[in-house]
Amino acid sequence: MKNVTDSFVSLDYWPFAGSFGFNTDILATNPINLTVVLGVLIFFGKGVLSDLLDNRKQRILNTIRNSEELRGGAIEQLEKARARLRKVEMEANEFRVNGYSEIEREKWNLINSTYKTLEQLENYKNETIHFEQQSAINEVRQQVFQQALEGALGTLNSCLNNELHLRTISANIGMFGTMKEIID
Repeated sequence: MKNVTDSFVSLDYWPFAGSFGFNTDILATNPINLTVVLGVLIFFGKGVLSDLLDNRKQRILNTIRNSEELRGGAIEQLEKARARLRKVEMEANEFRVNGYSEIEREKWNLINSTYKTLEQLENYKNETIHFEQQSAINEVRQQVFQQALEGALGTLNSCLNNELHLRTISANIGMFGTMKEIID
């Protein structure tokens, strides 16, 4: 410590004004240099530092202001999107309800159409059965008539002799001739 106080008190250590040199005593020169440098920095740097801080403050405020504006715009867009979503959901529900009712309507139309088709098929079936019955009845009639005719011819042929047969033919020819005269 004695050296530190001696360097401030002792004048013989200080160089003369005409000479210029470096003081290599760190303990003697650093506090003075630091004080001078800090004084110059505070005196001249105060305005620069103040301007830098003001600029930084303005940028931060502008950023906050822009962020608030963007936030407000984002909230507005979010509300619009929510409104569109509600509208789309309502339309989707309408389509769903209409789709279900349309499906029900189509289902009933298909059921009714199928029922009508089944009724037509039933009618065709009944008509076909009736036709087949009539056809079978007519076939049976023809067979009965054929058998009756064969039976009658067989009876006539066994009962008639040639003379009776010729007289029957002559009587029939006479009847045809009379009918022909009446018609003419």
